[in-house]
Amino acid sequence: MDNVMLEAASKSMAEMLTPAQAPSRGVSLNGDPDPRQDAIHLNTAFKGRGQNMPEIINILAHRDVTQRAQIQQEYQAMYSEDLKQRLSQELGFAGDVSENLGVNISGGLNGELFGPLSSNIKKAVMLWMLDPAERDATIVGQALTLTSLDLTALTEVICSRTPSEIRLFKKAYFQKYGSQIEDDLSLKTYFSHKKLLIACLNAERDEGTVANQSLVEEDAKKLYKDGEGKWGTDEKTFIRIFTQRNRVHLAAVASVYHRLYGNSLAKAVKKETSGNFMFGLLTLLRCAENPAKYFAKVLYKAMKGLGTSDTTLIRVMVTRAEIDMNYIKDEYAKIHGKSLRDAIQSDTSGDYRTFLVYLSGPIDAP
Repeated sequence: MDNVMLEAASKSMAEMLTPAQAPSRGVSLNGDPDPRQDAIHLNTAFKGRGQNMPEIINILAHRDVTQRAQIQQEYQAMYSEDLKQRLSQELGFAGDVSENLGVNISGGLNGELFGPLSSNIKKAVMLWMLDPAERDATIVGQALTLTSLDLTALTEVICSRTPSEIRLFKKAYFQKYGSQIEDDLSLKTYFSHKKLLIACLNAERDEGTVANQSLVEEDAKKLYKDGEGKWGTDEKTFIRIFTQRNRVHLAAVASVYHRLYGNSLAKAVKKETSGNFMFGLLTLLRCAENPAKYFAKVLYKAMKGLGTSDTTLIRVMVTRAEIDMNYIKDEYAKIHGKSLRDAIQSDTSGDYRTFLVYLSGPIDAP
């Protein structure tokens, strides 16, 4: 594993899973998780007829990205076997019967350890075992495959990540697939949508917390002039401002836009653009204004009505668990009057439900 990538990803986390969540198994004398003991308990859980799934997910769901990497190193050293490979084999026969019935869940494409036909518990656990950069690279890579082209997932990952996160997963993508992400997405995306994604991938946005006040009103006026203020839309202006300004600045532009023109910038985007291009712009804008609120709404839509979009549910729960899950839970309850934990319990089942509930964090105080 690339230690530099792992270190950088660890530093970018705003919130880690709390120590109170840690299970009693595999804990060292000083109270911290012991990766060697965790590796031993996992190996024991793999043995015999059927896996001890509660033990497996209880350990893995309560370890942060650094601890999971340490467990993998210990497992390799003790058993001369790659832990992710072993998990992929074991979880190929795990999950709810309804998930697996009549479905090939042996793996994914291009040597992936899981794929679109894997069980939900396998998809979730295997994504969780990757470091954040490789995880995003994997989501993007799978989103671009012919058999599972998912432009929503592709756009969400690229447009919701910070510049430093983008740099890391671009590097991981090249290491994993041997090609540049820009080249691959250029074959599957078109027109303004493609231009927006490539601009996001290559933009040198700062990650500061200060808006350039001398440019805020100018940007708002330019967006109006090249959008609602004319016949037709100059999409280049939207791409330039949305991908080159930091989040605080873009949120300030949206506020000034509303003050000047009495209409929200989001509504202007919906009026002037469409399709995946519109979705990408809205993702950039909403993540600039309140990323936790954005992801709370994505989770709600994934579980709304009959059926559940498990691909979306897994993607968001796994990728945000160590970043801003506490904020997402607060926004979810505020918007929908129901806890995220309760929603997950209502819409999922079995080990899959248990794992996602663990990722949602401890029960909120009343």
